[in-house]
Amino acid sequence: MRPFQNRHGGSPAESRCPVWFENSGFLPPAANTLRVDWHDCAWSPAIVVQKPAAGGPDGVIKPLPGRRPIRHTGCRSKQLNTMKMNKTSGLMPGASDPAARRAAVSIIHHPSSINPLSPFVPRPSSLATDSIRNSQFAIRNFAAFTLIELLVVISIIAILAAMLLPVLSKVKDTAKKKQAQIEEQAIVTAIQAYDQDYGRFPLTKAEQASTFGTNDFTTGLIPNPQPKVTWTMPNPPGYSVDNNSNVVAILMDLTAYPDASPTPNANHQYNPKSIGYLTAKLSGYNPSSLPPSPQPPGGVDNTGVYRDPWGNPYVITMNTSYNVQGCSDLFYSQKTVSQNNGQSGYNGLFNPVEANGNGDHFLYHGKVMVWSAGPNRQIDAADPANDNDNKDNVLSWK
Repeated sequence: MRPFQNRHGGSPAESRCPVWFENSGFLPPAANTLRVDWHDCAWSPAIVVQKPAAGGPDGVIKPLPGRRPIRHTGCRSKQLNTMKMNKTSGLMPGASDPAARRAAVSIIHHPSSINPLSPFVPRPSSLATDSIRNSQFAIRNFAAFTLIELLVVISIIAILAAMLLPVLSKVKDTAKKKQAQIEEQAIVTAIQAYDQDYGRFPLTKAEQASTFGTNDFTTGLIPNPQPKVTWTMPNPPGYSVDNNSNVVAILMDLTAYPDASPTPNANHQYNPKSIGYLTAKLSGYNPSSLPPSPQPPGGVDNTGVYRDPWGNPYVITMNTSYNVQGCSDLFYSQKTVSQNNGQSGYNGLFNPVEANGNGDHFLYHGKVMVWSAGPNRQIDAADPANDNDNKDNVLSWK
């Protein structure tokens, strides 16, 4: 606690305030001294001493009404206690000295010093309001971006996007390759299951007859349409100018294509057990629509052609010759495509016919081969299987 200090630097005992109050007629003799104990040095309310009017008929002077004591709370509750007046000073109503009732003290708020703990909230003046608005305007101006800053940010985003686009495209192609491999394996499994149940491959009688019983059968190399095929296709026995729709119709046990046209499997002619060996998504794509799509969607289109995720029809080769040495695909059997070193070929193929491998007899040791032209949708018989247009082809046996 800190007593009232003399503004001239004197001690509390030398304060001139009581003498001034007495000489001014506000206080009785100097024996009655006013002492105020401060508990909060940050709040300095003004002290107004009012001289009371004459007493009533009974000579008793009623105290002036004053504000209720303010009890401070919070972490400073021990320091900011209720402001009280010392009864022993004789100035409080009810004190033992009757002369003490001649004066009453009221502590009020000074207008220029608002107690922040008081429940009273004054209405801000227009000057204060303008100051707040100006401060908010300054904050808004400070937080805004300049045109140069925005251009720099946009340039950085554009650079990052340019760096990420090739990566995202590569990731997307990788996912499509994985999907194509899964679909190719499903075709291989379906053909092998059909061969096990019926003892033959899922071909029509005309297709079976084209092999002469001594050649393997490849279908799907002439799709509808086929983009950028850069080699002259040979026309040996066993080559089908049809797409893979006949094989797909038999494996899926379709009697009509999605466009309602009939399939070779009418009345389940080639699948009497009505078993769906293959389950494939129907894309709803119509190849005859104009203009034709540059990249049809994957899945089985309305004409029954089964396409990979890039729109290429799957190429399917079956070992219809039942050659124990392996299956001969029309494209990958060629030396220019598959020969690696002598009889050894790329992707596990082998030429058992020519000792030096100088012939188009590179075979896969299995019954079924399924592949697609891959993301670039191109094949070239002049390039090796692992280079240029052929290196991104997706193979079921790789």
